[in-house]
This record gives sequence, C-alpha cells and structure tokens, in this order.
Amino acid sequence: MNKRNVIIKNASELVTCKGFEAKRGKEMDELHVINDGAVIIEDGIIKAVGKTEEVVKGIDESNYQVFDALGKTVMPGFVDSHTHLVFGGYRAEEFSWRLRGDSYMEIMERGGGIINSVRGTMEASKEELIELGKKRLNSMLSFGVTTVEGKSGYGLDYDTEIKQLEAMEELNKVHPLDIITTFLGAHAVPKDYKGKEDEFIDFIIEKVLPVVKERNLAEFCDIFCEKNVFSVNQSRKLLSKAKEMGMKLKLHADEIVRIGGAELAAELGAVSADHLLQASDEGIKAMAQNNVVATLLPGTAFSLKEEFARGRFMIDNGCAVALASDFNPGSCFTESIPLIISLATLHMNMTPEETITALTINGAAAIDRADEIGSIDVGKKGDIVIHEFPSYKFLPYHIGVSTVEKVIKNGEMIYDRNKLFENI
Repeated sequence: MNKRNVIIKNASELVTCKGFEAKRGKEMDELHVINDGAVIIEDGIIKAVGKTEEVVKGIDESNYQVFDALGKTVMPGFVDSHTHLVFGGYRAEEFSWRLRGDSYMEIMERGGGIINSVRGTMEASKEELIELGKKRLNSMLSFGVTTVEGKSGYGLDYDTEIKQLEAMEELNKVHPLDIITTFLGAHAVPKDYKGKEDEFIDFIIEKVLPVVKERNLAEFCDIFCEKNVFSVNQSRKLLSKAKEMGMKLKLHADEIVRIGGAELAAELGAVSADHLLQASDEGIKAMAQNNVVATLLPGTAFSLKEEFARGRFMIDNGCAVALASDFNPGSCFTESIPLIISLATLHMNMTPEETITALTINGAAAIDRADEIGSIDVGKKGDIVIHEFPSYKFLPYHIGVSTVEKVIKNGEMIYDRNKLFENI
C-alpha cells in the first residue's frame, strides 16, 4: 500500500474552504461544508471530494490507509503566513518590563526589542538554529499548521541573515512542514547605522539582496515600514529593487504609527501587508482594489496590549483578510492557532467562518500558494487536519485549546494526538 494513498470518510463536517484564490469580503463567510463527507488522496494529491457514499463507491479500500472521521470535523491544514521562527535567545525579561508598563518603543530605545534578538541569533550556530527550528515547527504542527512562512531579520548583517535563511532552507528539507522563506534584512536599524538609515538600505540592496536572490534563499522580500525604523520612501526603494529582481513583496505596515504602509503595499502590488493596526481607511480600500492580502496578527496586539486591527472594517470593505501567529521572541511568543482563533472571533468581530477562511485559503493566498494548498479541492496537496469534535464551530468555542486530533501532510499522517497518550 502506498502510504500516501488515503481515504478519510464519514466526516460529520468536511470543511472544504473551496477555492483557488483569496476570498474577499462576504465570500469569506462561505466555507462550503459537506456533511458526511469524504476525501481521497493518491500519491499525496487530492483526487476526490464529496459525500462519503459517492466518493468511496466502487473503491477498493484495501489499497488505502483509511481514516473513519465519524463524529469529527475534517478541514484543510492551517497556513501560518507570518512567523519569525528561526532566532536565538529569548526576551522573557522584556515581557515583564511591558507588564510593568514600558512600551515596545521604549524597550527598543534602551537596546531591547529586535536588536536584543539579533545578538542571540548572531551567537547561535546554524546547527543550533536548525534544532530550535525543529522544536518550534513540531509545536506548530500540533496546532494543525501544515505550511508556515518564516522570515529572517534577526541578523541585520550579511552573515547572520544568510545563516537564518540557510537554516530555514535545511529545515524545509528535513521537516514535514513546508516553509516559505522571506528575507527581512530591513527589520530594524543596526546600532552602527543609527541616523544613516539610507546607507543601511543601500547596503541591503547592494550586498545582501543579490546573494539572497542568486542562491534562491527567499521567495519574498519584507521590510518594517514604521516611524523611527524605515520610512515609506526607504521601504519603496528596497521593495522596488526586490521586485525588479523578481522577488515577491510583503510589508510590516502601519503597526504602531500610521505612516502610509498600506498605501505603499497597494502601490507596489505586494502579495500581503501585515499588522495594519493603524492602517487608514484609504489604505485599506487601496489594498482591496489592488488585491493585497491584509494579514492580521491579533496575538501581537494582545501581547502588546494594543487596539486590534480593524478586521471587520477590512472585510466589509472588500479586503481579503488572512490571520497568522507572528510567532517571534519579543512581541508575540506564541505559535497557538487556537489563541488566534479566539482573539479574532472575540475581539476582532470576525465570524467563525471568516476566521477559518483567514487561516486556510487566505493564508495560502498571503504566501501566493492558493492554487496548491489552503482548501480541500481536487488537484491540491493532501494537507488535511482531523479535529476531534463534530463541527468547526467548536474551534472558537473551545477557547484557546487545540481541537486537532490528526494531521495529514501530502497524504501522510505526521501527527496523531491519541498516540501521545497510549501508555497513560
């Protein structure tokens, strides 16, 4: 039996999230649920989707690994489309400072924040970063994530940025999760370049970006477009060069101060603009008109005790909204998809249906993979999660707790929660 040949049948709800492109506005509320549903996967690719009776009719099930999903919900694997999963060192002390009332920007000004993580990442070997990355990916997997975006950005120099990207390249080879890499060399201003931000952008463009592109170490280029970090003009310069070189674009935009990051994302045709806590009405509408995915990171707003991004307004104005964890060592040290679901539904006025869309097909669109993953459609990868409860409505209802029972990646079961407790 080919272990990548799988039948999942009798699902109480088969939540297909059907589609091959981002869903916008009211479309996000439609999950295309099949009751008593079934999926057939052959050689890791979805071959049939529908009612169990119709899908398995005439099929010799002895040629497949069969999962009976009676009383369970079957969904696409989650796509975590914004993370910083490869880094060295932690910042627990800074978190305690924030609990005492220090702001994120105040901590950055005293040498904390991103620069603190840069030191830890510089000191870590590539092998150490790979081992740390494996553990973090395993945790993400347990929450039902099957594809993850990973950014560099804790080097801010040539050697460490390349080391981070090489670590993710190796992780993508040895770990079952797919990792989509993003070059974020302009994540903060290094100490030696304070007051010389234009020179740093030139350094990234001239010395680092060409090597990243030549060695195919990253598919996307990103920048922290923010007050006291990189201006709109500096961001435009770097991203325009990256686009000219054939890279796809992302932006950390309008997170702390509204400076026009959302408008820049629309102008440049970025695949996504992320954070957007302070994005203007005009910027949001421009993103909708230019098909830029709005990737919202409610875990970061929650951790920083900031107002949440206006997900409801964005959806109502025709945006394609994605959700992601923003897993990182400083502003959001969590890989918990259940937490993101709870925050989106309870604090961002998103419906359960919109939230699931945002973590599946729209998450896939945010990394330009909506034609391959993010839904249970014929021809896509067999990336499937089986949840323990009979309806997707249990995901926000079981607040902050994972409902994931099994994870199937490319037609292969790679996680079974029940086996973790076999000897208890």
